[in-house]
Amino acid sequence: MLLLGIDIGTSSIKVSVVESETQKVLTSTQYPDAESSITSLQTGWAEQSPEMWWDHVQQAILIANAGKKYNPKDIAAIGIAYQMHGLVVVDKDQQVLRDSIIWCDSRAVEIGNKAFKQIGETKSLSHLLNSPGNFTASKLAWVKENEPDTYNKIDKVMLPGDFISMKLTGSITTSISALSEGMFWDFQDHILSPDILNCFGFDKILFADVKNVFSEHGLLRESVAEKLSLKPGIPVSYKSGDQPNNALSLNVLNPGEVAATAGTSGVIYGVSDKITYDKQSRVNTFAHVNHTETKTRLGVLLCINGTGIMNSWVKNNIGTSLNYPTINKQAAQIPAGSEGLRVIPFGNGAERMLENKIIGSHFHRLNFNLHNRDHIFRAVQEGIACAFRYGLDIMRENGMNPTIIRAGKSNLFLSDVFTEAFVNTCEVPVEFYETNGSIGAALGAGIGSNIFLNEKEAFQNIKPVSVTKPTNAGVYNSIYQDWKQLLDNHIKNHK
Repeated sequence: MLLLGIDIGTSSIKVSVVESETQKVLTSTQYPDAESSITSLQTGWAEQSPEMWWDHVQQAILIANAGKKYNPKDIAAIGIAYQMHGLVVVDKDQQVLRDSIIWCDSRAVEIGNKAFKQIGETKSLSHLLNSPGNFTASKLAWVKENEPDTYNKIDKVMLPGDFISMKLTGSITTSISALSEGMFWDFQDHILSPDILNCFGFDKILFADVKNVFSEHGLLRESVAEKLSLKPGIPVSYKSGDQPNNALSLNVLNPGEVAATAGTSGVIYGVSDKITYDKQSRVNTFAHVNHTETKTRLGVLLCINGTGIMNSWVKNNIGTSLNYPTINKQAAQIPAGSEGLRVIPFGNGAERMLENKIIGSHFHRLNFNLHNRDHIFRAVQEGIACAFRYGLDIMRENGMNPTIIRAGKSNLFLSDVFTEAFVNTCEVPVEFYETNGSIGAALGAGIGSNIFLNEKEAFQNIKPVSVTKPTNAGVYNSIYQDWKQLLDNHIKNHK
């Protein structure tokens, strides 16, 4: 039997088909080739069209099918991973009411901060495990406050993966994991948060039926199956936010295990069996894919908005004629430390680990007589690695002390410069796997449809392809301390 995984990313849609018996990946494709656009009508805003996601999902599946490496009719289950925290709202006819306010949108920061005080900081942290901050609940409150006509038409509130599942099946469901990432779940009482509902004036009817992440979320509609050459009636049996799913794809399911990703955003994600939270909500805690009321499995998530998106910005605006492999090769010609050039990469909205401050991106000590674009290429990747170290130190304050980190060999980790900087700056070895979010979603579908007996069986053939260990930590620690001093000055001067 075959498993189909769909990953709804910010930049593109990725699709993989996996053979369940061997966990062999038969194909992995993405659509479109160019990065999908983000609409920013005002500074700090970020939106994408859910219908664009759906069109791209269909195109990606059709491209995968066109490779003729499998029979699409042999696909037995579908899993979905998606960019977290996006707000999708539909009416009673399942029509989208507005573009999705996505994860890196900052418009609701003050609404969340006000709710944090109104609910009470201690109660909010102990029940939600986070401040309402800039999460989906606060974004919904922004719509209620600023677009009342739209709000009054809402039948259901969804996250991006729920929307794609709805388009595939016609059914709308949610999960504890999804509700927790939106800031709608009370971990103490195991219910939709009455504090959030009362504070923002939300009706329970806006939220779909709660199912386990690994369960049937609907059956593929005949009309969709015909268009995509799939078998009607197969289940969508797994839905997860991209970071819990990335952890799943790396077999990070147990307390103390840690995953990392360095895509558009950068993430370190560790699993804990303790209900815990950061008092300043700089790192966030959500229900992991295997969390239940009787088995605590929480994901402690460090998210850095300004990571791969800055590397992309540099490519598009400075290395305009170059591809990423060439940029990485040229960056490797520059010595560690970029001859004094430092980059603060926080130019993609409010940063949670900086307590939702928007400090922007900065270049320091750029010398026109010394530095060229290769220095910039390297300094950007080193600056991103320093941002990871800054966040990892916050996680360490909260009891997450990884001895090894697992990561997919993709995105920024394809760069030897970034990998060297990350491992040595963070002083933690990284174990690499040939996987991605869509492969994880496919394996999740196998678990959710009981094709696999358990998680262990799903990952029995998934092995690391390499390990990179720190070899130059002293040099990179010196770079980091210099970088951190510059960052501290920006934070101090931020108004």
